[in-house]
Amino acid sequence: MKPTQRSFRRSLLTVVIIVAAIVIYAYGFQVTQVNLEETAKPQRQQQLVRIIRALAQPDLLTYQQEVTKAQAPVLIPCPATLPTVPAAGNGPSLTLSKPCANGGEQITIVGSGFPANADVAVRFRPESLATLPGISIRTDAKGAFSTTFTLPRNREAAVAQNMEAEYKRNIGRPAFSDTSRETWNKIIETIFMALLATTLGTVLAFPIGFLAANNLMRSITSPFTAIMLSLLTLPIGLLAGSLLGGQFGRWGISLGGGNVLLGVGALAALGAVMLIALRVGVGGEEDSLPTRPQRVGRVAGLMIAGLTLFINLGLISILSQSLGAYLSTRVGSLGFLGLFLANVAHVLELLLPLIGAAAGMALVSALTRPLGAKVLPSLAYAPRRAIAVALAALNGALYASLIGAALGWLYRLENPTNYLVLPAVAGAVVGLIIGLRADVETPTPIGQVVYFITRTVLNALRAIEPLIMVIVFAVWVGIGPFAGVLALCLHTIASLGKLYSEQVESIQSGPLEAITATGATRLQTIVYAVIPQVVPPFISFTLYRWDINVRMSTIIGFAGGGGIGFLLQQNINLLQYRQASVQMLAIALVVASLDYLSAAIREHYV
Repeated sequence: MKPTQRSFRRSLLTVVIIVAAIVIYAYGFQVTQVNLEETAKPQRQQQLVRIIRALAQPDLLTYQQEVTKAQAPVLIPCPATLPTVPAAGNGPSLTLSKPCANGGEQITIVGSGFPANADVAVRFRPESLATLPGISIRTDAKGAFSTTFTLPRNREAAVAQNMEAEYKRNIGRPAFSDTSRETWNKIIETIFMALLATTLGTVLAFPIGFLAANNLMRSITSPFTAIMLSLLTLPIGLLAGSLLGGQFGRWGISLGGGNVLLGVGALAALGAVMLIALRVGVGGEEDSLPTRPQRVGRVAGLMIAGLTLFINLGLISILSQSLGAYLSTRVGSLGFLGLFLANVAHVLELLLPLIGAAAGMALVSALTRPLGAKVLPSLAYAPRRAIAVALAALNGALYASLIGAALGWLYRLENPTNYLVLPAVAGAVVGLIIGLRADVETPTPIGQVVYFITRTVLNALRAIEPLIMVIVFAVWVGIGPFAGVLALCLHTIASLGKLYSEQVESIQSGPLEAITATGATRLQTIVYAVIPQVVPPFISFTLYRWDINVRMSTIIGFAGGGGIGFLLQQNINLLQYRQASVQMLAIALVVASLDYLSAAIREHYV
């Protein structure tokens, strides 16, 4: 190709790119409805100037005020006979060019007796005595003014209404306004909303970050048969643990709910039983392998210790709630500590079924692990393959029926055959196909499956903005800061989980390989090789997320999430821009302060 042709093609390509860019941005202007002519309209400019001036004068301080006021009666519309207008007395007075007029007509107002060179507010005061917008007039050196005023429409009344001129003069020392005090309370609420959401989100996102790290999960494998066995027994452990944990916890609550002294005594006695059973279950050092009766005794001891643990947790919950309620009315301004104790105890009561479900899954996993890790792999290929196929079919039927039951509840399906039997049959067929195609000899990368599931859930949660989440939580827990905390917490888990996992994936592999070569367990590898490398960036991410939550809480307040955003929305909707300016100023100061604080913490610890 000749240089002239190459130059021509390059020039032509440049022209095409420029034309394409112009077309794209021109269409973008059309889609976004850019209208610069609208900004040049006098009405728009006047409104903009009014808002800017109001925002530039935040309602931070207030004064005691001396009010000078004068009124003159006006009739809308003109009656058949005009009433006698009383003569003006001493002090400020108003004189109207005509005592009556129709709505929309102009009248001339002359005022006198006001302070010299003062700003006087002139407005129409209707029969309802509502405060309507007016105009501001400056008096001359003699305290007089003259102006025209357009009477409002649709304000007809059978009695005389008033034109009013008002002058206010600040006296005394300034004090913080009601807006400032309300803003202070709401900004404190906002900071602690962000703090609680960040704390709870960090606690939950920390372990999730490791599950979503590909470099840690890639090497986790397990035999296909063992995975199928675990999947089949986990729902059983979850359901049984949840039912037993909730039931035994309720027994403890009912035991300590009637009499506090009886509850304390029961807690001491059951605590002693739990410790003895735990000691029997753990056992001591032995020179020989435990006999069958000893193993049975240990299992029984652990089960008794676990069941008494849930009774004790129920007792602790109800006793702590009683103590918190008692302290909240006895310690004066520190009563919030008692309420905090009662709330934490109530959370423990709500978590008892979940704790039981986790314990049930752990127990079932511990009981089935030897079977999946030792017994099944020792079988011949044919029976092992048959067991794998059978377990896969059972898993398909079980989980398909669970999904069908969830859909039946969600869509209120009435025929169990449609949402239980048919999904179970279809799931069994799918499971059977998977079991027939699975390789029972090669370990299955279960870690990769967990990684992809965790990443998918985090991506789905991050795709939903907190503004949407808070609407759902406001329906669940009511409008207020608690709904905002839950929404911010859920979004924090998704965001920090992603950031934490990406940081774990970028660690140096040398320490990880060195610790693994010593024969350390996976938990020891994470504690000694991974966590020391990720603590500094984890601190930075957490502080940055707190900053984000403070700013985001101002937005979710518009949807009922509490905090200063709720107050800001109210003032904007009421066109109270001076009050809204105070909230904007408070938000800016808090965000700047948090930025400096987080920078200092990062400099010291990171």
